[in-house]
Amino acid sequence: MALVLGSLLLLGLCGNTFSGGQPSSTDAPKAWNYELPATNYETQDSHKAGPIGILFELVHIFLYVVQPRDFPEDTLRKVIQKAFGPKINYDEPETVLLGLKIAYYEAGIILCSLLGLLFIILMPLVGYFFCMCRCCNKCGGEMHQRQKENGPFLRKCFAISLLVICIIISTGIFYGFVANHQVRTRIKRSRKLADSNFKDLRTLLNETPEQIKYILAQYNTTKDKAFLDLNSINSVLGGGILDRLRPNIIPVLDEIKSMATAIKETKEALENMNSTLKSLHQQSTQLSSSLTSVKTSLRGSLNDPLCSVRPTSETCNSIRLSLNQLNSNPELRQLPLVDAELNNVNNVLRTDLDGLVQKDYQSLNDIPDRVQSQTTSVVAGIKRVLNSIGSDINNVTQRLPIQDILSEFSGYLNNTESYMQRHLPTWEEYDSYWWLGGLVICSLLTLIVIFYYLGLLCGMCGYDRHATPTTRGCVSNTGGIFLMVGVGLSFLFCWILMIIVVLTFFVGANVEKMICEPYVSKELFRVLDTPRLLNEDWEYYLSGKLFNKSKIKLTFEQVYSDCKNNRGTYGTLHLENSFNISERLNINEHTESISNELENLKVNFNIFLLGAAGRKNLQDFAACGIDRMNYDTYLAQTGKSPAGVNLLSFAYDLEAKANPLPPGNLRNSLKRDAQTIKTIHQQRVLPIEQSLSTVYQSVKILQRTSNGLLEKVTRILTSLDFAQSFITNNISSVIIEETRKYGRTIIGYFEHYLRWIEFSIREKVASCKPVATALDTAVDVFLCSYVIDPLNLFWFGIGKATVFLLPALIFAVKLAKYYRRMDSEDVYDDPAQH
Repeated sequence: MALVLGSLLLLGLCGNTFSGGQPSSTDAPKAWNYELPATNYETQDSHKAGPIGILFELVHIFLYVVQPRDFPEDTLRKVIQKAFGPKINYDEPETVLLGLKIAYYEAGIILCSLLGLLFIILMPLVGYFFCMCRCCNKCGGEMHQRQKENGPFLRKCFAISLLVICIIISTGIFYGFVANHQVRTRIKRSRKLADSNFKDLRTLLNETPEQIKYILAQYNTTKDKAFLDLNSINSVLGGGILDRLRPNIIPVLDEIKSMATAIKETKEALENMNSTLKSLHQQSTQLSSSLTSVKTSLRGSLNDPLCSVRPTSETCNSIRLSLNQLNSNPELRQLPLVDAELNNVNNVLRTDLDGLVQKDYQSLNDIPDRVQSQTTSVVAGIKRVLNSIGSDINNVTQRLPIQDILSEFSGYLNNTESYMQRHLPTWEEYDSYWWLGGLVICSLLTLIVIFYYLGLLCGMCGYDRHATPTTRGCVSNTGGIFLMVGVGLSFLFCWILMIIVVLTFFVGANVEKMICEPYVSKELFRVLDTPRLLNEDWEYYLSGKLFNKSKIKLTFEQVYSDCKNNRGTYGTLHLENSFNISERLNINEHTESISNELENLKVNFNIFLLGAAGRKNLQDFAACGIDRMNYDTYLAQTGKSPAGVNLLSFAYDLEAKANPLPPGNLRNSLKRDAQTIKTIHQQRVLPIEQSLSTVYQSVKILQRTSNGLLEKVTRILTSLDFAQSFITNNISSVIIEETRKYGRTIIGYFEHYLRWIEFSIREKVASCKPVATALDTAVDVFLCSYVIDPLNLFWFGIGKATVFLLPALIFAVKLAKYYRRMDSEDVYDDPAQH
């Protein structure tokens, strides 16, 4: 069954003949965005024997001792070549030498088999002569007990030895029963195991079309991604161009925008300063007039007659001396106006510099929209090409030879399954015969050993040391009879049992050494892969069978290993030699068609930063004169008092001097003048101080703006020239580079997808792991584990039991003399001596 199933499964892969080019391989990419759905199979990859595996391993160790030599690959190759060659001439020296090599390798097995044959031949003869001898009252047949001094000691030695041998025989019988039971239960499991393998193989057949459909469905995902980028060409391509231009243009525009803001701030500062200076001139004049009036009033008050009388005269003189302090700051009226600078700045502002900058910003931001408007027709052409690629891929996948191989394999699978269904009941029936025969053999050995056990039991329990040989009890005599029955059955059946042991040993040991072990180590595959072994015209059998090109290196070991590793059928069988997926998909051809459409992708636009008017505007601002103004003059005046003295202090001092004076016109007029001075401070001095503060702030703004103004403008103009030069000289290359990058992105989607298709078809689609699992099931599990391992354990146990029957019967014969009732005996001086 195992050989039939294994052959059919392997031929299922080799059922068609193809032709094609040389093999090629593609390594799997490191990462994929796509992944084929995992396929779950029912059959386990490995078989575990369980606790009984210890017994199987014991048999393997025994076989290694019997046959320690390595697998004879070269010898087996020559044997196969002879078998597949013309008529064999056994007289040729080469044939004789080959036979000697086989004999040398099989020496251990042959030797054991010869020993078994010798046992088979001698045991019936020995049994016959032994029977004749005893019938002639020889060989222990005389029912007479000789007197021996060491008789009790020998009896005990014989009993113990027989008991130990019976225990050893019992273990062998136990091995036989276990092996027989394993065959029974495992054969019953083979139907379920076969169904599981057939189910997995049908899953392979059913899943393969679904995998191909899944691969084709992923094209829509790829196309949708490409279409998304094509529909978003404004943000993808236009955004890429914009990002390349920003670092060189935006900083310059930002500086120009800052300069435009500075020009406006300068105008506001000059306007505030100019209006404040005019107001300051007027306020300073008014302050001077008011102070002059106060001084005149005070002088008139000091002409009062009281001022000539002491002590009033001292007060009046003090006041008169302080009148010179009531003067305004004449320099305030001399501060120059900034009309000329203001006019220059106004002339600069006639050109809307800020508007020009905003226009340049807008030109940059319009790049994505320009790209989209200029590429509408090209995008439509690319979409047409992408749609056509989908049809090409569909056509290629439909022509894959995987489908043909699987269809052919499906026929072999159906035939194999039908064959199994028809013959499995017959095999199960044969298994029943085998089980029944094994049960009979084990039972027969059990019967023999039971007689020995009963003999020992009755003999030891019924033995009376005070009884003479002729007066021994019935129980003891029965024990002796049981022992002799066991001896008789041993002579009668042991040679038949040895025939069975030798036959099963020779078959089981050779299958284990020639098939099971080399199958696990793959040495058997290496033998089959020998060039010109199975067909002298083909260097490699599988490639000759598949492609009719035997020089293509396709080996059984490689196919099995690839299938074991869950590789796809295409890559495993090197089907590129019949249908080269790389050439049919032709990634370069498809990407070239996309590239040709992308070459029509032309984007043109020009950007002129600021223009001549904007540049002249900046130059005029640098020459407007604010950097040449004498700001120190203004700052010096803003730190001085508008009047020669603090008018509030002067007024309070005047009041203090008037209070001691006697009531009258002088005192009243002085207090009135003091109040007038306070009013002048409120109405004249404080507004002037506020104006001076405004002038100070304006001057600071102008200083900040004018500080390094020429250098700033020069730097901005230099950066502007550099940015414009960059645009003029590089915008075409930037557009080309970004267009190519965009094209590579679009092409990359499909190149990535097409390579994934190639990788999936080569490595993943129609994974042949179920085939390797089925072959493992047929050979390693069914043949070796289900049949050969129990068979080997069976002959190992039965053989051990049968071999130990020889010493057992010897000791049983010797021991029976001490248990059976004798017809005559020697006369003992002391009954205890017997």
